[in-house]
Amino acid sequence: MSTKRDKELARAKWERQQVRRAARAQRQSIINRSILAGIVVIGIAAYAIANKPASTTVSKPSQSASSNANTAAGCKSTGPLKTAAKQYQSAPLTGTPAKNLILNTNCGRIALALDQKAPQTSNVMTHLAKDGYFDMTACHRLTTSGFYVLQCGDPTGTGTGSPGFKFADENLPNANGASTYNYNRGTIAMANGGPGTNGSQFFIVYNKSPLPPNYSIWGHVTSGLDVVDRIAAAGVQGGGTDGKPNANVVIERAQAQ
Repeated sequence: MSTKRDKELARAKWERQQVRRAARAQRQSIINRSILAGIVVIGIAAYAIANKPASTTVSKPSQSASSNANTAAGCKSTGPLKTAAKQYQSAPLTGTPAKNLILNTNCGRIALALDQKAPQTSNVMTHLAKDGYFDMTACHRLTTSGFYVLQCGDPTGTGTGSPGFKFADENLPNANGASTYNYNRGTIAMANGGPGTNGSQFFIVYNKSPLPPNYSIWGHVTSGLDVVDRIAAAGVQGGGTDGKPNANVVIERAQAQ
């Protein structure tokens, strides 16, 4: 039979075993938590790298891309641009308008015949050309989907520049109440910000374009549409369909004849 002393020794042994087991369990728990923490940190780091957001900086077209577009469009390098629009007190609506306007661009020569049905617009454009207003100015807008135009006539190159005056519309197309009118290839019309806001900006239509009949037609291209076609084929900056041309298009000199 076990004595009382034997029972006490057995109980003490059992208690020591329980203490050792508890200590081992605690050490293992600490190790497991450390491993788990390491896994979490590694996982977070891996996720952060894999899901790093792209840069939000909008890159400008590289010189090589611009050079390639100029080459494709047949545009040569040119001198410094005019960046400020000369201001006039009033629109030069009277006088003897020219019959033709020649746009000598760095991409080629574009010849325009002025429309006698738009005498005031023709007078304004003749005066601005003779005054050198368009010389060394960039064509600031190209559209290649929906409607197809090359827009010029703003020395600031922003699309907001003007000669300081506004004048009324004339020779608007008769759309017989329709909301759109097909401005045919080769048409020259005034750009505007609404009725009676014509200034100096104009656009050349290089493909039939359905537009509201709100833009004064003042001429048509007699030669040089191939120049506009090349500019259009070079595309729009950033790969869109409406914006600055990829090719650097500059009216080096406008001649009224």
